[in-house]
Parts: sequence; structure tokens; C-alpha cells
Amino acid sequence: MMTMTTMMTMTTTRRRTTTMTMTMMMMMMTLMMMITTMTTITMLLVIVTIMLLLLLMKMLLLLMMRWRRRSRTRTRAKTTTTTMMMMKMMMTMTMTMMMMMMMMMMMMMMMMMMMMMMMMMMMMMMMMMR
Repeated sequence: MMTMTTMMTMTTTRRRTTTMTMTMMMMMMTLMMMITTMTTITMLLVIVTIMLLLLLMKMLLLLMMRWRRRSRTRTRAKTTTTTMMMMKMMMTMTMTMMMMMMMMMMMMMMMMMMMMMMMMMMMMMMMMMR
């Protein structure tokens, strides 16, 4: 898309005003497309993570049930320790996932800012060319 805009500008140098408007429109479109794609990707990632977490929870519950059945003969302390360990593991996993998500969001924001800066620079250059 970016290449297309450049080509458009290069080809039609006679009518500068029209080219400017066209380029602006194209750039805006590209920006919108990028935003939409990024948002969709993030949403998909979130959904996947949630699903994985749910599956993990189910597995853990099943394991807990099995351990409880087994540990009826043994002491109750062992079961509590195992459960605590599992809970801790789950908590750590969730925390890490959240951190990753936050990092991704930050990266997205940075990218957006960079794009905006580039747009501004392009605008300035175009104005100067006139």
C-alpha cells in the first residue's frame, strides 16, 4: 500500500493538490487497516490464552480429584501441600500471561506512535515540496 502511494506521487507530478489528497487518503486507509489487523490479532491471542487457562484448570481439577482418592489412605497434609503448589503455579502462569499481554499492548502503542510520526514527517515534506 505504501509503495502504491509512492508510485502515485511519482507518476503524477503535474497536479500536486490532487496527488496530495490521494496520498493522504491512502495513508489513512493503510493506518486503519493496520489498526484493525493488530486489534484482531490481540483479540485472538486473548481468546486462545483464556481457553488454554480453562483447559489447565480442568486438568488440575481432575488431578486433584485423583490425588484425593489416592490420599485417603495417607495423611491429609500432603494433599494440602500439593493443592497449594498447584494454586501457586496457576497464579504465576496467569501473572506471566498478563505481563505478556501488557507488553504486547505497549508495543502496539509504540508502533502506532511511530506511524503517526512518520505521517507527520511526510506531510511536512510534501508541504515543503510545494
